[in-house]
Amino acid sequence: MNIVFFDLETQKLFEDVGGRSNIALMRLACGVTYSTQRGDFAVYWESDAPTLIAELKSADRIIGFNLKGFDYEVLKPYAPNERLAYLPTLDLMDSLYRVLGFRVSLDSVASATLGIHKTADGIQSVAWFRQGLLDKVADYCKSDVDITRQVYEFGHDNGFVFYLSRLGSKQLVQVNWKA
Repeated sequence: MNIVFFDLETQKLFEDVGGRSNIALMRLACGVTYSTQRGDFAVYWESDAPTLIAELKSADRIIGFNLKGFDYEVLKPYAPNERLAYLPTLDLMDSLYRVLGFRVSLDSVASATLGIHKTADGIQSVAWFRQGLLDKVADYCKSDVDITRQVYEFGHDNGFVFYLSRLGSKQLVQVNWKA
């Protein structure tokens, strides 16, 4: 079974495109996948969008954090005839939201569950992109994919993950990431 972990970074911020209702205008800066079949990462730039989408379509399962609400929306202009939301996807944020009733960040889950933090954020990534520091964008995106993979593996193996509450306390949440 080929599981593909996926994340992307954008060229623009919400404020550049008129808000969250215009995610499709944010443009792909960099996408990174980790394929369990390949055992390695692949980095895709905007010009590689068709190849990235082909990899996602060939996966037995795609795992990421906020794929349905963000990443797939960013990719829509690059695949207008594809129904990305129908790909076999486990969106960890969506899964946690369905249990908790509120959104949690990848950093909150990773820090509480694994004791590791994200290396940057999307705003910093856009700044790096605009400065032409593409290696930093790719490294950050790759780090997020790896963190997502580790969170998934922990939840898959243990049936729970932790997150930090708004008050900073560590909270346990049951997950069923086996299927």
